[in-house]
Amino acid sequence: MSSQANGRNAPAGPVFTALAAASLCHFLNDLMQSLFLASYPLFKGGLSLSFAQIGLLTMTFQVTGSLLQPLVGFYTDRRPLPYSLPFGMASSLAGVLTVAYAGHYSALLAGAVLLGIGSSIFHPETSRLARLASGGSHGLAQSIFQIGGNSGTALGPLAVAFFVLPRGRESLAWFSLAALLGVVVMSGLGRWYQKHLRSRPAARTTGAPARSRREIAGVMALLLALIMSKYFYIASITSYYIFYLMHHFGLAEHKAQLALFVFLAGMAVGTMIGGPVGDRIGRKAVIWGSILGTLPFSLALPHVGLPATVVLSGVIGVILSSAFPSIVVYGQELLPGRVGTVSGLFFGLAFGIGGLGAALLGVVADWKGIDFVYQICSVLPAIGLLAAFLPDLDRPAAKRAPA
Repeated sequence: MSSQANGRNAPAGPVFTALAAASLCHFLNDLMQSLFLASYPLFKGGLSLSFAQIGLLTMTFQVTGSLLQPLVGFYTDRRPLPYSLPFGMASSLAGVLTVAYAGHYSALLAGAVLLGIGSSIFHPETSRLARLASGGSHGLAQSIFQIGGNSGTALGPLAVAFFVLPRGRESLAWFSLAALLGVVVMSGLGRWYQKHLRSRPAARTTGAPARSRREIAGVMALLLALIMSKYFYIASITSYYIFYLMHHFGLAEHKAQLALFVFLAGMAVGTMIGGPVGDRIGRKAVIWGSILGTLPFSLALPHVGLPATVVLSGVIGVILSSAFPSIVVYGQELLPGRVGTVSGLFFGLAFGIGGLGAALLGVVADWKGIDFVYQICSVLPAIGLLAAFLPDLDRPAAKRAPA
C-alpha cells in the first residue's frame, strides 16, 4: 500500500476542533489532579498528616502515573486504543470520589492511585491524537493540548479556595460531574481518532534523520535530566508553596491558594507560548532559554517579601513551563514512529520526578523547615546548562529555504 493511500485520512492542516476537544479533556483531567494537590491542607488538618505523609501521598499519585504511562505509550504505538480514552477519565472520576469521602490515610492513597491510573491512560494516547491533528504544526498542537492541562491545574486552587474550603472536603465529589463530561467528550474523540488512524504509517517516515542508539540514548538522558530539574522545582511549588506562604508570611489559607494560582496561571501562559515559538525558532533554543532562564528568578524568590514572591512565582511559571511542549516534540522527532512511547515516557517522568521530589522535600521540610526547601530548590534550574549539548534536530522556519 502506498504512503498516499495510507495517509488519505491525514488532516491537511491543524484540526482545531479535535485539538480543542483534546485540550478541554486535558483541562478536566488535570483539574482533578490539581484539586487533589490543592486540598492537601484539608487532608493534613483533617487527618493529622505530617509533611512526610503529604510527600508520600504525592509520590503514590505521581509514581503510579510515571510507571504506567511509558508502558501504555509503548503498547499503543503498536496497537492504538482510541476507546481507552474515556476509561482513563472514568478512573479519575473514581479517584475524586474516593478522595472526597476518604476517612483515613489509606483511602487517600487509594484515591491517589486511581488518579494516577487515569492520567497514565490519558496522556500518551491524547498526545498522539494531538500530533495526528497537528497538520505539521507539532509545537502549536502540543501547546493547544497542554494549555488545557495547565489551565485545569491553575483552576484547582481557586476551586478549593472558593468552593471546597467553605463546604468541606466532601464537596470535592461535585467535581466528578466534570470528569463525567470528560468521559463523554473523550468518547467522541475516540471516534475521530479511530477514523484517522490510517494516516499513522505515513507519519512514521518523517522526523529526524537516523541516529545511532548511543547518540539517541545520550540525547534522551539530557532531556530526562532537564525534565527532572523542571518538575522537581514544580513539585516544590505544587506540594508546599501554600505551606511556605502560610508559615513564612502568615498568609491565610485561602489567600495562599490565590497566590498558588498566580504560579499555575503563569505555567498555562508559558505552555501556550512555548510550542509555537519552538516551531518558529527551533526547539533547542526554547528548551535552553526556558529552564536556564528561570535561574535568576528562582534564586531571588526565597529572599524577597510577599508581593515580590507572588510576582516572581508568576514569572517563573511562564518561563519554566514554556519548555515542555518543545521537549515533547523534540523527543518525538528524535524517535519518529514512537509518539506514544516518547509522550508516555516524558509525561510519566514528569509525574515520577514530581512524586519523588515531593516525597524527598517533605522529609526535608520536616527535618530542616519549609523555608529551607526553597533555598535548596532555587539552584535546580542551573541544570538547564545541559541544553547546550542537545543537537539541532530542526531549522527555524524563518531560515528554511522556500519549497
